Amino acid sequence: MSNNLKKIVLLGGDIVALYFSLYLTLAIRYWDEYAGLIWSSHFWPFTLIFILWLIIFYISNLYNLNLAVNNLKFYQSSGRALAVAGLVSLAFFYLMPQVGIAPKRNLFIYILVFAVIFYLWRQFYNWSLKSYLPKRNIGVVGYNSLVAEIINEFKQKPHLGYNLSFIVDDKTRDDAPEIRPITELEKLINRGKLDTVILSSDPHQSENLRAVLFNCLRCKINYISLPNFYEAITGKVPLDNINQMWFLENLNENNKIWFDRLKIIYDFILALVIFIITLPFWLIIAVIIKLESRGPVFFVMDRAGQNNQIFKLIKFRTMKEEGNDHAPTRANDSRVTKFGNLLRKTRIDELPQVINILKGEMSFVGPRPERPELAGNLEKLIPFYNQRTLVKPGLTGSDQISGQYHSPSREDSLKKLQYDLFYIKNRSIYLDLSIFLKTIATVMARQGM
Repeated sequence: MSNNLKKIVLLGGDIVALYFSLYLTLAIRYWDEYAGLIWSSHFWPFTLIFILWLIIFYISNLYNLNLAVNNLKFYQSSGRALAVAGLVSLAFFYLMPQVGIAPKRNLFIYILVFAVIFYLWRQFYNWSLKSYLPKRNIGVVGYNSLVAEIINEFKQKPHLGYNLSFIVDDKTRDDAPEIRPITELEKLINRGKLDTVILSSDPHQSENLRAVLFNCLRCKINYISLPNFYEAITGKVPLDNINQMWFLENLNENNKIWFDRLKIIYDFILALVIFIITLPFWLIIAVIIKLESRGPVFFVMDRAGQNNQIFKLIKFRTMKEEGNDHAPTRANDSRVTKFGNLLRKTRIDELPQVINILKGEMSFVGPRPERPELAGNLEKLIPFYNQRTLVKPGLTGSDQISGQYHSPSREDSLKKLQYDLFYIKNRSIYLDLSIFLKTIATVMARQGM
Protein backbone atom coordinates (compact mmCIF):
# COMPACT_ATOMS: atom_id res chain seq x y z
CA MET A 1 0.00 0.00 0.00
CA SER A 2 1.47 3.35 -1.05
CA ASN A 3 1.75 6.23 1.43
CA ASN A 4 -0.85 8.23 -0.52
CA LEU A 5 -3.32 5.36 -0.31
CA LYS A 6 -2.62 5.03 3.42
CA LYS A 7 -3.48 8.71 3.87
CA ILE A 8 -6.69 8.33 1.85
CA VAL A 9 -7.73 5.37 4.04
CA LEU A 10 -6.89 7.43 7.14
CA LEU A 11 -8.98 10.36 5.89
CA GLY A 12 -11.86 8.08 4.90
CA GLY A 13 -11.87 6.45 8.33
CA ASP A 14 -11.95 9.86 10.03
CA ILE A 15 -14.93 10.90 7.90
CA VAL A 16 -16.81 7.72 8.82
CA ALA A 17 -15.94 8.31 12.49
CA LEU A 18 -17.29 11.89 12.29
CA TYR A 19 -20.69 10.85 10.93
CA PHE A 20 -20.99 7.68 13.01
CA SER A 21 -20.29 9.75 16.14
CA LEU A 22 -23.07 12.14 15.14
CA TYR A 23 -25.47 9.20 14.72
CA LEU A 24 -24.56 7.84 18.17
CA THR A 25 -24.80 11.29 19.75
CA LEU A 26 -28.35 11.83 18.47
CA ALA A 27 -29.35 8.33 19.53
CA ILE A 28 -27.97 8.93 23.06
CA ARG A 29 -29.47 12.40 23.32
CA TYR A 30 -33.02 11.72 22.08
CA TRP A 31 -33.52 7.96 22.65
CA ASP A 32 -37.13 7.11 21.69
CA GLU A 33 -37.69 10.49 20.04
CA TYR A 34 -34.85 9.88 17.59
CA ALA A 35 -36.12 9.95 14.00
CA GLY A 36 -35.03 10.83 10.49
CA LEU A 37 -36.16 14.44 10.95
CA ILE A 38 -33.68 15.02 13.79
CA TRP A 39 -30.89 13.46 11.71
CA SER A 40 -31.66 15.62 8.66
CA SER A 41 -31.77 18.83 10.73
CA HIS A 42 -28.30 18.09 12.11
CA PHE A 43 -26.71 16.54 9.00
CA TRP A 44 -25.92 19.63 6.92
CA PRO A 45 -24.87 22.00 9.74
CA PHE A 46 -22.56 19.35 11.11
CA THR A 47 -21.24 18.60 7.61
CA LEU A 48 -19.95 22.19 7.46
CA ILE A 49 -18.41 21.68 10.90
CA PHE A 50 -16.80 18.42 9.79
CA ILE A 51 -15.09 20.16 6.88
CA LEU A 52 -13.56 22.62 9.35
CA TRP A 53 -12.58 19.74 11.65
CA LEU A 54 -10.76 17.93 8.83
CA ILE A 55 -8.87 21.11 7.97
CA ILE A 56 -7.89 21.49 11.64
CA PHE A 57 -6.78 17.84 11.74
CA TYR A 58 -4.69 18.41 8.63
CA ILE A 59 -2.88 21.50 9.88
CA SER A 60 -2.37 19.66 13.19
CA ASN A 61 -0.36 17.08 11.21
CA LEU A 62 -2.75 14.22 11.99
CA TYR A 63 -2.41 12.94 8.40
CA ASN A 64 1.36 12.85 8.58
CA LEU A 65 2.19 9.13 8.66
CA ASN A 66 5.30 9.87 10.70
CA LEU A 67 3.10 11.36 13.44
CA ALA A 68 0.01 9.18 13.05
CA VAL A 69 1.20 6.61 15.57
CA ASN A 70 -0.09 6.11 19.07
CA ASN A 71 2.60 7.93 21.00
CA LEU A 72 2.64 10.93 23.30
CA LYS A 73 3.17 13.44 20.47
CA PHE A 74 0.15 12.06 18.62
CA TYR A 75 -2.10 12.28 21.69
CA GLN A 76 -0.94 15.84 22.39
CA SER A 77 -1.55 16.94 18.80
CA SER A 78 -4.93 15.23 18.50
CA GLY A 79 -6.06 16.53 21.91
CA ARG A 80 -5.13 20.06 20.92
CA ALA A 81 -6.88 19.64 17.55
CA LEU A 82 -10.08 18.40 19.21
CA ALA A 83 -10.05 21.34 21.62
CA VAL A 84 -9.66 23.85 18.78
CA ALA A 85 -12.29 22.06 16.70
CA GLY A 86 -14.73 22.17 19.63
CA LEU A 87 -14.23 25.92 20.10
CA VAL A 88 -14.64 26.53 16.37
CA SER A 89 -17.87 24.53 16.43
CA LEU A 90 -19.25 26.56 19.34
CA ALA A 91 -18.40 29.79 17.55
CA PHE A 92 -20.04 28.54 14.35
CA PHE A 93 -23.36 27.64 15.94
CA TYR A 94 -23.61 30.78 18.07
CA LEU A 95 -22.59 33.14 15.28
CA MET A 96 -25.08 31.50 12.89
CA PRO A 97 -28.39 31.23 14.80
CA GLN A 98 -30.24 30.72 11.49
CA VAL A 99 -29.00 27.13 11.53
CA GLY A 100 -31.99 26.42 13.74
CA ILE A 101 -30.51 24.02 16.30
CA ALA A 102 -29.16 24.72 19.78
CA PRO A 103 -26.32 22.22 20.15
CA LYS A 104 -24.94 23.04 23.60
CA ARG A 105 -25.50 19.59 25.07
CA ASN A 106 -25.40 17.84 21.70
CA LEU A 107 -21.98 19.28 20.90
CA PHE A 108 -20.57 18.37 24.29
CA ILE A 109 -21.82 14.79 23.99
CA TYR A 110 -20.59 14.65 20.39
CA ILE A 111 -17.03 15.68 21.26
CA LEU A 112 -16.84 12.98 23.96
CA VAL A 113 -18.27 10.30 21.67
CA PHE A 114 -16.04 11.27 18.75
CA ALA A 115 -12.90 11.40 20.91
CA VAL A 116 -13.47 7.77 21.98
CA ILE A 117 -14.29 6.54 18.46
CA PHE A 118 -11.43 8.55 16.92
CA TYR A 119 -8.81 7.09 19.26
CA LEU A 120 -10.17 3.57 18.82
CA TRP A 121 -10.12 3.99 15.02
CA ARG A 122 -6.54 5.32 15.01
CA GLN A 123 -5.46 2.46 17.29
CA PHE A 124 -6.99 -0.05 14.88
CA TYR A 125 -5.48 1.69 11.86
CA ASN A 126 -1.94 1.62 13.24
CA TRP A 127 -2.32 -1.97 14.45
CA SER A 128 -3.47 -2.95 10.95
CA LEU A 129 -0.49 -1.25 9.31
CA LYS A 130 1.98 -2.91 11.65
CA SER A 131 0.40 -6.34 12.02
CA TYR A 132 -1.86 -7.09 9.08
CA LEU A 133 -1.14 -5.17 5.91
CA PRO A 134 1.68 -6.63 3.78
CA LYS A 135 5.06 -4.94 3.96
CA ARG A 136 7.02 -3.58 1.02
CA ASN A 137 10.24 -5.58 0.88
CA ILE A 138 13.30 -3.39 0.44
CA GLY A 139 16.87 -4.28 -0.52
CA VAL A 140 19.77 -1.85 -0.16
CA VAL A 141 22.95 -1.74 -2.25
CA GLY A 142 25.77 0.00 -0.38
CA TYR A 143 26.00 1.06 3.25
CA ASN A 144 26.69 4.47 4.78
CA SER A 145 25.40 6.75 7.53
CA LEU A 146 22.32 7.67 5.48
CA VAL A 147 21.37 4.01 5.10
CA ALA A 148 21.80 3.57 8.86
CA GLU A 149 19.42 6.53 9.40
CA ILE A 150 16.83 4.98 7.09
CA ILE A 151 17.07 1.62 8.87
CA ASN A 152 16.44 3.42 12.15
CA GLU A 153 13.36 5.07 10.57
CA PHE A 154 12.03 1.62 9.66
CA LYS A 155 12.48 0.39 13.23
CA GLN A 156 10.88 3.42 14.88
CA LYS A 157 8.01 3.71 12.39
CA PRO A 158 6.83 0.21 11.42
CA HIS A 159 3.52 1.69 10.25
CA LEU A 160 5.36 3.04 7.19
CA GLY A 161 5.15 -0.50 5.88
CA TYR A 162 8.75 -1.28 4.89
CA ASN A 163 10.58 -4.53 5.54
CA LEU A 164 14.36 -4.57 5.06
CA SER A 165 15.21 -7.83 3.25
CA PHE A 166 18.95 -7.36 2.87
CA ILE A 167 21.90 -4.97 2.63
CA VAL A 168 24.85 -5.70 0.36
CA ASP A 169 28.12 -3.81 0.28
CA ASP A 170 31.51 -4.21 -1.34
CA LYS A 171 33.26 -3.90 2.03
CA THR A 172 33.27 -6.38 4.90
CA ARG A 173 32.11 -4.79 8.18
CA ASP A 174 32.83 -6.38 11.53
CA ASP A 175 30.38 -3.98 13.23
CA ALA A 176 27.54 -5.00 10.90
CA PRO A 177 27.72 -8.76 10.23
CA GLU A 178 24.22 -8.77 8.69
CA ILE A 179 25.58 -6.95 5.63
CA ARG A 180 26.14 -9.42 2.80
CA PRO A 181 28.87 -9.21 0.15
CA ILE A 182 27.79 -7.49 -3.06
CA THR A 183 28.60 -10.64 -5.04
CA GLU A 184 25.41 -12.19 -3.58
CA LEU A 185 23.16 -9.41 -4.90
CA GLU A 186 21.74 -11.27 -7.90
CA LYS A 187 21.00 -14.36 -5.80
CA LEU A 188 19.27 -12.27 -3.10
CA ILE A 189 17.12 -10.46 -5.64
CA ASN A 190 16.07 -13.65 -7.37
CA ARG A 191 15.36 -15.42 -4.08
CA GLY A 192 12.85 -13.15 -2.40
CA LYS A 193 9.67 -11.24 -3.26
CA LEU A 194 11.28 -7.86 -3.56
CA ASP A 195 9.50 -4.58 -4.35
CA THR A 196 12.32 -2.05 -4.42
CA VAL A 197 16.11 -1.88 -4.45
CA ILE A 198 17.63 1.30 -2.98
CA LEU A 199 20.88 2.24 -4.67
CA SER A 200 23.35 3.82 -2.30
CA SER A 201 26.24 2.82 -4.55
CA ASP A 202 26.29 4.54 -7.95
CA PRO A 203 25.78 2.05 -10.83
CA HIS A 204 27.54 4.54 -13.15
CA GLN A 205 30.77 3.78 -11.30
CA SER A 206 30.56 -0.03 -11.39
CA GLU A 207 30.20 -2.12 -14.51
CA ASN A 208 29.55 -5.28 -12.46
CA LEU A 209 26.75 -3.61 -10.49
CA ARG A 210 25.12 -2.36 -13.69
CA ALA A 211 25.27 -5.86 -15.18
CA VAL A 212 23.65 -7.47 -12.12
CA LEU A 213 20.84 -4.91 -11.98
CA PHE A 214 20.26 -5.25 -15.72
CA ASN A 215 20.05 -9.05 -15.45
CA CYS A 216 17.38 -8.67 -12.74
CA LEU A 217 15.01 -6.54 -14.83
CA ARG A 218 12.85 -9.63 -15.34
CA CYS A 219 12.05 -9.57 -11.60
CA LYS A 220 9.99 -6.38 -12.12
CA ILE A 221 11.70 -4.50 -9.29
CA ASN A 222 11.74 -0.74 -8.79
CA TYR A 223 15.21 0.76 -8.57
CA ILE A 224 15.44 4.05 -6.69
CA SER A 225 18.42 6.15 -5.70
CA LEU A 226 19.16 6.60 -2.02
CA PRO A 227 18.68 10.42 -2.12
CA ASN A 228 15.20 10.07 -3.69
CA PHE A 229 14.10 7.38 -1.21
CA TYR A 230 15.43 9.36 1.75
CA GLU A 231 13.59 12.44 0.50
CA ALA A 232 10.33 10.50 0.13
CA ILE A 233 10.25 9.28 3.75
CA THR A 234 11.79 12.32 5.51
CA GLY A 235 10.80 15.39 3.44
CA LYS A 236 14.48 16.43 3.26
CA VAL A 237 17.20 16.30 0.62
CA PRO A 238 20.38 14.49 1.78
CA LEU A 239 23.15 16.94 0.96
CA ASP A 240 25.94 14.45 1.52
CA ASN A 241 24.63 12.20 -1.24
CA ILE A 242 23.89 14.66 -4.04
CA ASN A 243 26.03 16.44 -6.61
CA GLN A 244 25.57 18.90 -9.46
CA MET A 245 23.88 16.22 -11.56
CA TRP A 246 21.15 15.92 -8.92
CA PHE A 247 20.16 19.54 -9.56
CA LEU A 248 20.28 19.11 -13.34
CA GLU A 249 18.13 15.97 -13.21
CA ASN A 250 15.64 16.97 -10.51
CA LEU A 251 14.85 20.68 -10.44
CA ASN A 252 13.20 20.97 -13.89
CA GLU A 253 12.79 24.72 -13.48
CA ASN A 254 11.25 25.17 -16.92
CA ASN A 255 8.28 23.04 -15.80
CA LYS A 256 7.69 25.45 -12.89
CA ILE A 257 7.26 28.60 -15.01
CA TRP A 258 3.45 28.58 -14.98
CA PHE A 259 3.32 27.75 -11.30
CA ASP A 260 5.73 30.61 -10.49
CA ARG A 261 3.58 33.04 -12.51
CA LEU A 262 0.39 31.86 -10.78
CA LYS A 263 2.13 32.16 -7.43
CA ILE A 264 2.90 35.84 -8.08
CA ILE A 265 -0.84 36.44 -8.56
CA TYR A 266 -2.13 34.64 -5.48
CA ASP A 267 0.71 36.00 -3.33
CA PHE A 268 -0.25 39.55 -4.31
CA ILE A 269 -4.01 39.04 -3.78
CA LEU A 270 -3.58 37.34 -0.39
CA ALA A 271 -1.03 39.92 0.78
CA LEU A 272 -3.35 42.78 -0.24
CA VAL A 273 -6.30 41.23 1.61
CA ILE A 274 -4.24 40.69 4.77
CA PHE A 275 -2.81 44.21 4.56
CA ILE A 276 -6.26 45.82 4.26
CA ILE A 277 -7.83 43.70 7.04
CA THR A 278 -4.98 44.13 9.54
CA LEU A 279 -4.05 47.75 8.84
CA PRO A 280 -6.21 49.17 11.69
CA PHE A 281 -4.25 47.00 14.17
CA TRP A 282 -0.91 48.32 12.90
CA LEU A 283 -1.60 51.68 14.54
CA ILE A 284 -2.32 50.03 17.93
CA ILE A 285 0.86 47.94 17.67
CA ALA A 286 2.87 51.01 16.68
CA VAL A 287 1.64 53.01 19.70
CA ILE A 288 2.54 50.20 22.15
CA ILE A 289 6.00 49.78 20.61
CA LYS A 290 6.69 53.52 20.91
CA LEU A 291 5.37 53.68 24.50
CA GLU A 292 7.50 50.73 25.66
CA SER A 293 10.88 51.80 24.29
CA ARG A 294 12.55 54.46 22.20
CA GLY A 295 13.19 53.85 18.55
CA PRO A 296 11.36 53.33 15.25
CA VAL A 297 8.22 51.23 14.92
CA PHE A 298 9.67 49.13 12.14
CA PHE A 299 12.96 47.28 12.02
CA VAL A 300 14.34 47.29 8.48
CA MET A 301 17.29 45.08 7.53
CA ASP A 302 19.10 43.86 4.43
CA ARG A 303 18.27 40.35 3.30
CA ALA A 304 19.44 38.19 0.37
CA GLY A 305 16.50 37.57 -1.94
CA GLN A 306 16.01 35.64 -5.15
CA ASN A 307 19.28 35.25 -7.08
CA ASN A 308 21.02 36.97 -4.15
CA GLN A 309 19.39 40.34 -4.91
CA ILE A 310 19.49 42.47 -1.73
CA PHE A 311 16.19 43.87 -0.45
CA LYS A 312 14.94 45.61 2.70
CA LEU A 313 12.94 43.23 4.90
CA ILE A 314 10.40 44.92 7.20
CA LYS A 315 9.36 43.74 10.68
CA PHE A 316 7.83 45.32 13.75
CA ARG A 317 10.63 46.26 16.12
CA THR A 318 10.79 43.84 19.06
CA MET A 319 14.11 44.91 20.66
CA LYS A 320 15.43 47.90 22.53
CA GLU A 321 17.60 50.23 20.50
CA GLU A 322 19.89 51.25 23.37
CA GLY A 323 23.11 49.24 23.31
CA ASN A 324 21.84 46.96 20.56
CA ASP A 325 24.62 45.67 18.28
CA HIS A 326 22.02 43.94 16.08
CA ALA A 327 23.74 40.58 16.48
CA PRO A 328 21.57 37.46 15.88
CA THR A 329 19.01 36.80 18.60
CA ARG A 330 20.15 34.63 21.49
CA ALA A 331 18.12 32.50 23.92
CA ASN A 332 16.51 34.68 26.64
CA ASP A 333 17.87 37.76 24.88
CA SER A 334 17.68 40.77 27.22
CA ARG A 335 17.30 43.12 24.25
CA VAL A 336 13.78 41.81 23.53
CA THR A 337 11.04 43.95 25.09
CA LYS A 338 8.01 42.46 26.88
CA PHE A 339 5.65 43.43 24.06
CA GLY A 340 8.30 42.40 21.54
CA ASN A 341 8.38 38.95 23.11
CA LEU A 342 4.62 38.67 22.62
CA LEU A 343 4.95 39.79 19.01
CA ARG A 344 7.63 37.17 18.40
CA LYS A 345 5.69 34.31 20.00
CA THR A 346 2.60 35.09 17.94
CA ARG A 347 4.70 35.90 14.81
CA ILE A 348 2.89 39.23 14.53
CA ASP A 349 6.30 40.92 14.20
CA GLU A 350 6.49 39.31 10.72
CA LEU A 351 3.22 40.94 9.58
CA PRO A 352 4.80 43.97 7.82
CA GLN A 353 6.47 41.55 5.42
CA VAL A 354 3.21 41.59 3.44
CA ILE A 355 4.65 44.86 2.09
CA ASN A 356 7.69 42.92 0.82
CA ILE A 357 5.30 40.44 -0.80
CA LEU A 358 3.28 43.24 -2.45
CA LYS A 359 6.54 44.66 -3.83
CA GLY A 360 7.41 41.28 -5.31
CA GLU A 361 10.51 40.80 -3.12
CA MET A 362 9.11 37.87 -1.13
CA SER A 363 6.48 35.15 -1.29
CA PHE A 364 4.30 33.65 1.42
CA VAL A 365 6.09 30.30 1.08
CA GLY A 366 9.76 29.78 0.35
CA PRO A 367 13.18 29.59 2.03
CA ARG A 368 13.57 32.19 4.78
CA PRO A 369 15.88 35.05 3.67
CA GLU A 370 19.28 35.31 5.36
CA ARG A 371 21.51 38.27 6.08
CA PRO A 372 23.82 38.85 3.08
CA GLU A 373 27.01 38.56 5.15
CA LEU A 374 25.79 35.37 6.84
CA ALA A 375 24.67 33.88 3.52
CA GLY A 376 28.10 34.67 2.05
CA ASN A 377 29.87 32.82 4.86
CA LEU A 378 27.52 29.84 4.72
CA GLU A 379 27.97 29.59 0.96
CA LYS A 380 31.68 28.93 1.56
CA LEU A 381 30.98 26.31 4.25
CA ILE A 382 27.97 24.41 2.87
CA PRO A 383 27.83 22.91 -0.63
CA PHE A 384 25.00 24.20 -2.84
CA TYR A 385 23.90 26.74 -0.23
CA ASN A 386 23.45 29.41 -2.90
CA GLN A 387 20.88 27.26 -4.74
CA ARG A 388 18.27 28.11 -2.08
CA THR A 389 18.01 31.55 -3.76
CA LEU A 390 16.67 30.04 -7.00
CA VAL A 391 13.19 31.01 -5.75
CA LYS A 392 11.85 34.00 -3.84
CA PRO A 393 12.33 33.87 -0.07
CA GLY A 394 9.20 33.22 1.95
CA LEU A 395 7.41 34.33 5.07
CA THR A 396 7.33 30.64 6.00
CA GLY A 397 8.69 27.42 4.53
CA SER A 398 9.27 23.69 4.90
CA ASP A 399 11.83 24.20 7.66
CA GLN A 400 9.48 26.42 9.66
CA ILE A 401 6.87 23.64 9.97
CA SER A 402 9.42 20.94 10.86
CA GLY A 403 8.87 21.53 14.59
CA GLN A 404 12.59 22.18 15.10
CA TYR A 405 14.41 25.42 15.86
CA HIS A 406 17.47 25.94 13.69
CA SER A 407 20.04 28.60 14.56
CA PRO A 408 22.28 30.37 12.00
CA SER A 409 25.13 27.93 12.78
CA ARG A 410 26.64 25.82 10.00
CA GLU A 411 25.10 22.59 11.33
CA ASP A 412 21.60 24.02 11.65
CA SER A 413 21.86 25.92 8.35
CA LEU A 414 22.72 22.64 6.65
CA LYS A 415 19.53 21.09 8.10
CA LYS A 416 17.49 24.08 6.90
CA LEU A 417 18.97 23.73 3.42
CA GLN A 418 17.77 20.11 3.28
CA TYR A 419 14.18 21.29 3.77
CA ASP A 420 14.62 24.27 1.42
CA LEU A 421 15.88 22.12 -1.45
CA PHE A 422 12.96 19.74 -0.92
CA TYR A 423 10.59 22.70 -1.33
CA ILE A 424 12.38 24.07 -4.40
CA LYS A 425 12.24 20.68 -6.11
CA ASN A 426 8.61 19.86 -5.20
CA ARG A 427 6.97 23.29 -5.00
CA SER A 428 3.35 23.35 -6.10
CA ILE A 429 0.02 24.91 -5.17
CA TYR A 430 -0.74 21.91 -2.96
CA LEU A 431 2.62 22.14 -1.16
CA ASP A 432 2.24 25.91 -0.67
CA LEU A 433 -1.24 25.47 0.81
CA SER A 434 -0.03 22.61 3.00
CA ILE A 435 2.88 24.64 4.39
CA PHE A 436 0.71 27.73 4.89
CA LEU A 437 -1.95 25.81 6.84
CA LYS A 438 0.61 23.93 8.93
CA THR A 439 2.29 27.23 9.75
CA ILE A 440 -0.94 28.25 11.48
CA ALA A 441 -0.71 25.13 13.64
CA THR A 442 2.98 25.79 14.32
CA VAL A 443 2.22 29.34 15.46
CA MET A 444 -0.62 28.13 17.68
CA ALA A 445 1.69 25.56 19.26
CA ARG A 446 4.55 28.10 19.48
CA GLN A 447 7.00 25.68 17.87
CA GLY A 448 9.71 26.02 15.23
CA MET A 449 10.06 29.20 13.13
